Amino acid sequence: MNSIGIIGGGITGLTAAYRLKQNEGSVTVYEASARVGGAVHSLRKDEYLVEFGPNTMLETSAAITSLINDLGIGARKMYASAEAKKRYIVRNGKPVAVPTSPPAFLSSPLFSAAAKFRLLREPFIGKAPKGKEESVAEFVRRRLGHQFLDYAIDPFVAGVYAGEADKLSIRQAFPKLYALEEKYGSLIKGQIKGMRERKKSGTVSKDRAKMFSFDEGLQVLIDSLFHSLEADIKLNTSVIRLEHTSGGWNVYYNDNGTEYIKTHSSLILTLPAYKLAEIQHNIDGAGFSAFKEIYYPPVTSLALGFKKQDVSHPLDGFGMLIPKKENDHILGTLFSSTLFPGRAPKEHVLLTNYIGGARQPELAGLAEPELVDIVVKDLRKLLGIRGEPIFTYRTFFPRAIPQYNIGFGKYKDLMNTIETKAAGLYFAGNFRNGISLSDCITAGSEIAERLS
Repeated sequence: MNSIGIIGGGITGLTAAYRLKQNEGSVTVYEASARVGGAVHSLRKDEYLVEFGPNTMLETSAAITSLINDLGIGARKMYASAEAKKRYIVRNGKPVAVPTSPPAFLSSPLFSAAAKFRLLREPFIGKAPKGKEESVAEFVRRRLGHQFLDYAIDPFVAGVYAGEADKLSIRQAFPKLYALEEKYGSLIKGQIKGMRERKKSGTVSKDRAKMFSFDEGLQVLIDSLFHSLEADIKLNTSVIRLEHTSGGWNVYYNDNGTEYIKTHSSLILTLPAYKLAEIQHNIDGAGFSAFKEIYYPPVTSLALGFKKQDVSHPLDGFGMLIPKKENDHILGTLFSSTLFPGRAPKEHVLLTNYIGGARQPELAGLAEPELVDIVVKDLRKLLGIRGEPIFTYRTFFPRAIPQYNIGFGKYKDLMNTIETKAAGLYFAGNFRNGISLSDCITAGSEIAERLS
């Protein structure tokens, strides 16, 4: 195998590099910052374990389990506690448990009787008009009704994408949901029939996959990949220009103020889309500038520690999501110390709150004292918290998660066009293959397999 250059040291790039090196490939990872892992970053402080970005992973495919086992960190894996199976959605100012069985659904106050009966119509509702690209909101309202949009899908979209249901494309943001209607004509029919197909393929749907992390957070995975690849990673290295030649690709990069050139047979581009737009190249008729249009809303993650006795709510679940209709400031709150042991000191709890996103981007950049005050006021109302937080840690992402909004397909088409014109160039990452950590690991494994 020839030399492969990987631009971007996030989880997609690291996974691809690790798999290529396993197959005796020569790899170089170019990372502009002082560390690898991107948004995946864990920190132990004052006996609290804080996750900057993602908090958990899902075992959705064999590629994820295989990577962990090959890295030798399987013994450090921790599955989410049994209590974390419960999810809450806020309605009328109170967290309401999401029903997980037919009897619980029928008795749940989350949806009205009319909304529940509305579900009986779903298998008989036709597809969207051919050629129309629906938003998530349009799709859900048409198939399930407005209450399921307001008190199930809208908060879910805010929790996953930090996005807005009326802007995200159902086809691009939730392709599997879109495919259920296309293939089976019904979400309910598709869930039942799709279960058999997943068994055959060895994949697990995200709602059924096991959730896990590691004893010292997701940083364990990043550290393990880094130690395996350390000699092949160039930190603090900005790629300036790509030059396609008859022999492959020249990468012009800046390392501590000095410009260098390195030649590779193939390149994998995994850096954020807005960073792609900054790279110069000599590919005729296919520029990267359009990628700067992809919207990444700002998000703040605010970890707050409280004495357990000062929280009225039992925190007996994964966390809570807040619908837009509730007019609160928080997108969602993870009950981090319930999810996994060792996330907070004894008799204390850790709550990880997300603020901003496409819903209220102006909140994400507020000064920390003002932000803490706003979030604590919401938590007092929603979780019955007394007293002040005794621990705070804020992480601000000016550009957090790529939004697969209406029209996003044109960017994927552009990537396909560039790959066709520029042999040996590949795009992979959360701007193309799905935004979850599991999606990125799967994408990194698949691109490495193609190149191998």
